[in-house]
Amino acid sequence: MARYTGPVCKLCRREGMKLFLKGERCFTPKCAIERRNMPPGQHGLRRRGKVSDYGLQLREKQKARRYYGILERQFHRHFEEAERLPGATGENLLRLLEMRLDNLTYRLGFGSSRAEARQVVRHGHILVNGHKVDIPSYMCKPGDVIAVREDHRQSEYFKMVGQTLMRQDVPGWLQLDARNMSGRVVTQPNRTDLDVSISEQLIVEFYSR
Repeated sequence: MARYTGPVCKLCRREGMKLFLKGERCFTPKCAIERRNMPPGQHGLRRRGKVSDYGLQLREKQKARRYYGILERQFHRHFEEAERLPGATGENLLRLLEMRLDNLTYRLGFGSSRAEARQVVRHGHILVNGHKVDIPSYMCKPGDVIAVREDHRQSEYFKMVGQTLMRQDVPGWLQLDARNMSGRVVTQPNRTDLDVSISEQLIVEFYSR
């Protein structure tokens, strides 16, 4: 599937917020938002006019897509699925995005960014309930155990990951066993559990035009 391969710091500058697309770099003074918090391009310094309602809705949708690293077609499919579920569509959408295997791999600390976590999944390093799963969009459910394959834990990459897992903070709806490089989905997250600066209602309005 196609994937954005351009400079990701431009995406953060375009949205005016940290999307945490470059892992540890986003927490240092080298972060593009810390150095140049303005839209990219030669017109970034110019004052822009009032943004329309459509523009606000579009930017929120683009922000969510880029935050979770998903292309438009797949993001729209997630939205259509969220519409079919009971409850608020916007919250359902965020919940679906959070329950993707690539996002959970990132949340558990097996990748320093969602792009890196997606690569970890694609390369077959991750087990779900003891079975290899190499599909980043695989939807997990409460009770699922996500672990690094035991025979892969001695690689140089996972040796470095193991050094950081002991101080890895995970959301309350997940459990992490740093020693065994595994984690468990305790429950589906509520909106209050998600530390994402996204207005999901604007996304619902965008697709409901």
